[in-house]
Amino acid sequence: MITRKTIEEINRIRIAGKIVARTLETLRQTIRPGLSTIELDTLAERLIRNAGAEPSFKGYDGFTRSICTSVNNQLAHGIPGSYVLQDGDIISIDIGAKYEDFHADSAWTFPVGTISETTRRLLETTEESLYKGIAEAKPKARLSNISHAIQSCAESNGFSVVRELTGHGVGRALHEEPDVPNFGRSGLGPILKTGMVLAIEPLVNEGSRDIWMVEDDDWTLMTQDGQPCAHFEHTIVITENGNEILTKQ
Repeated sequence: MITRKTIEEINRIRIAGKIVARTLETLRQTIRPGLSTIELDTLAERLIRNAGAEPSFKGYDGFTRSICTSVNNQLAHGIPGSYVLQDGDIISIDIGAKYEDFHADSAWTFPVGTISETTRRLLETTEESLYKGIAEAKPKARLSNISHAIQSCAESNGFSVVRELTGHGVGRALHEEPDVPNFGRSGLGPILKTGMVLAIEPLVNEGSRDIWMVEDDDWTLMTQDGQPCAHFEHTIVITENGNEILTKQ
């Protein structure tokens, strides 16, 4: 069942979203060659807790860290650890925060030093596809309008869209109905209504859309062809006039 949030619930998600946004911005300013992903995790957890929230991911289905750090051809769910960032890397950071029992969720992919022109276009296109999808999130529209806009943007620029992972509803639980695929025809799926809160998150590959899971951690997803990939995400709420991005500073 798709739940529509009350004004009070949306306010709590908005506060959680601001905490997520500020944390991502601090990490963006911190990222540099020579920094380990566990250092980013430690900093993020401190920032989230100092703001009066809890990391949504820590302990979720056994996940041991507070954020996901996915580097280069790691698509999502990367576990922070000893890896040290190098010039030319890209890193996707996925963060959730829970404030007074309500979650917000956002992800961004950042360059580390100087990256290739093709990979820079991948990041720019994936971010653009996120905002193309968000533009379709409005009352009386069909859910798949979001999906179609994301796919059209990514594929028209020569990149491929991952099918196995989707956006989702978010609120009292980190993952709620409905799923928000990043591909598909427009005009299908549930009708969007005010008060629905969605995490919209395109996951786009530079090469083939095929992915696989790292067997020794049962979390990290990677591209099969070893090519880079990008992940961008905002939590939004459907409003009378369209939508509001809740994970934006």
